[in-house]
Amino acid sequence: MGFCEVKNPWPNVDAHSGVLLNYYGLTEARYYTVLFGVSRALGICSQLIWDRALGLPLERPKSVTMEWLENQCKKA
Repeated sequence: MGFCEVKNPWPNVDAHSGVLLNYYGLTEARYYTVLFGVSRALGICSQLIWDRALGLPLERPKSVTMEWLENQCKKA
């Protein structure tokens, strides 16, 4: 039995949330993804509010085309 090299050794950062939600009484696993999405949305909204309050410029992430993504995948 051989071992392969792990490309991404970092664990899922949300792996612990299911255990915590279950501990606090939310046992419906189908809602976990919704809660994760809502928490991300609230975090983004709060960051936007702080950015505006402090007068920071808009953040514009770099945009790439599908062709660029395909070329990067072929290189890997």
